[in-house]
Amino acid sequence: MPNGSSILENGTKGGADVGVVVVMLPLPAQGHLNQFLHLSRLIAAHGIPVHYAGAATHIRQATHRVHGWDPLAVPNLHFHHLSMPHFQSPPPNPDASTKFPTQLMPVFFATSHLRRPFNALIRNLSVDQKRVVVISDSLMGWVVQDVPSLQNAELYRFRCISAFTTYSFHWERTGKPDVGPEAAGVLNHMPSPEGCFIPEFEEFIKMQRPFWDASSGDLLNSCREIEALFIDLIGKESKTGFQWAIGPLNPVSLTDSINTNRHKSLEWLDRQEKDSVLFVSFGSTTSLSNEQITELGAGLEESGQKFIWVVRDGDRGDVFDDGEAARRAEVPEGYEERVRGRGVVVREWAPQLEILGHPSVGGFMSHCGWNSCMESISMGVPIAAWPMHSDQPRNATLITEVLKMGISLVDWARRNERVGRREIGEGVKKLIASAEGEEMRRRAAELSQSLKEPIAVGGGGRNELESFVAHITR
Repeated sequence: MPNGSSILENGTKGGADVGVVVVMLPLPAQGHLNQFLHLSRLIAAHGIPVHYAGAATHIRQATHRVHGWDPLAVPNLHFHHLSMPHFQSPPPNPDASTKFPTQLMPVFFATSHLRRPFNALIRNLSVDQKRVVVISDSLMGWVVQDVPSLQNAELYRFRCISAFTTYSFHWERTGKPDVGPEAAGVLNHMPSPEGCFIPEFEEFIKMQRPFWDASSGDLLNSCREIEALFIDLIGKESKTGFQWAIGPLNPVSLTDSINTNRHKSLEWLDRQEKDSVLFVSFGSTTSLSNEQITELGAGLEESGQKFIWVVRDGDRGDVFDDGEAARRAEVPEGYEERVRGRGVVVREWAPQLEILGHPSVGGFMSHCGWNSCMESISMGVPIAAWPMHSDQPRNATLITEVLKMGISLVDWARRNERVGRREIGEGVKKLIASAEGEEMRRRAAELSQSLKEPIAVGGGGRNELESFVAHITR
C-alpha cells in the first residue's frame, strides 16, 4: 500500500476542485451492488463527484435495498442508467444439486453489452476533467477494457470478497507456494473448491482476467484488523504495487441512521433481552428446498431460542420481475402461530445491518457472503456458518478458524445432504445459550471495537481510504 497524507487533511477541498471524478461499475448482483454503493458514499463525502453506473433495474435494486442512509440525498452521488439488452432470467431452482445462483448467469453474460455505453460515458466525462477514475468490479473487466486507452483515465480493480478467500484461490491456482507456517496452517485445511462454482461462472471469471493487466491498483473491502496477513500476501502478488484495504464499507455505527420508518422486526427486538435473539438470513442468492425449510423451521422451534427468520428465494436477474413462474418460499402451515412471541418470520427484504446492530441480537445464522460477514463483524455478532456456494465456504473458515467468532453449522463436505432439525437446534443453542457462545460474542465484540476505534480517529481502513483519495487527487 502506498503511503501518503490525505489531500483533504492538507487543505484541499476535494476532488471537485482538482478536476477529478470517480465512476463506479459493479457486477449486477446484490452483494456487489451494495458494496459499490457504500464505497460511493464514502468517496463522495470527500467532495469528489461519484458516478454510479449500471442498468436502470440494478441501480434501482441497489438504492431500494440499502439501509442506514439515503443514496438519493448525497449531493456528489450521481446515477447513470446504461442501456443493456433484455435478458431471460429464469427463477431460482431450490431443488438444484448446486446452490450456485445459475439464474443470474444470463445477466452476467449480458453485461458484455455495457462496454460501448460505458465507454461513451467515460469519454464524455473526460472532456472537462483532469482525471477520470474508474473503480470497476473485478468481474467486469470486459466492460472497462477501453479505459486505459484514455489519456486522462485511470482504472482500479475492486475485489468484493475477503482477502483470505481471494488469496486462497490464487494460492491453489499457482501451485500452493510457500507462505510461512501461520498462513499455511489454515490454507492447507481449506474447504474444497468443488461445489463452489459452476463451469459457466468459472469461464466467466477467466474471461475477465486478461483485462486487468493495465489497471492502476486494487481496492479491498477489508482491513488489517481482520485479515492483515492475507492482505499482505495479496499485496506481494500485485503487479502495480498499489493496494488499499479500505473496509469496512458499511456503516459501523447506526447512531446516525436516517431511517424514520422502522421495520416491524426492530420494534419486536426492542422488547427482547440483550443477546437473546438469533437472526437467520441466507442472503440474496440462496433458495432452500421445501424440505430444508421445514427442517430449519423445526430446528429453530426445538432450540427454544428466540429468532428472526428471513424466508425468501434467491434473486433473479431483475428483482422487480416476479414472473408467473416465481416461487414464494413458505414455512409450514401453522408454524408462525406455534412460534408466536418467540419467533418472527420475515418474507420481504429485511434491514439486515440494523437488525445485526440491535442489542437484542446475539447470533447470526448466515450463508457467510462477504457483505454479511463484514456487517456481522462490524456489529459484533457471532455467526453460525452455513455456506452455500462461491466464496462462502472459505469466508466461513475465516470466521470460525481464523477470527474464532463463530461455529460451523454445516460441514462443506456434506453440502449436498439435508441438514436435520437436531443439528440446527443444537447449533442454535450452542451459539445463543452456552458458555462457548458467550465467548464467541466476547470475541466478536472485541473485533467490532477494533474496527470502530481506528475509524473514529481516521485510522484503519479509513486511513487507507484517505490514502487512496490522496492518490487519485494528486
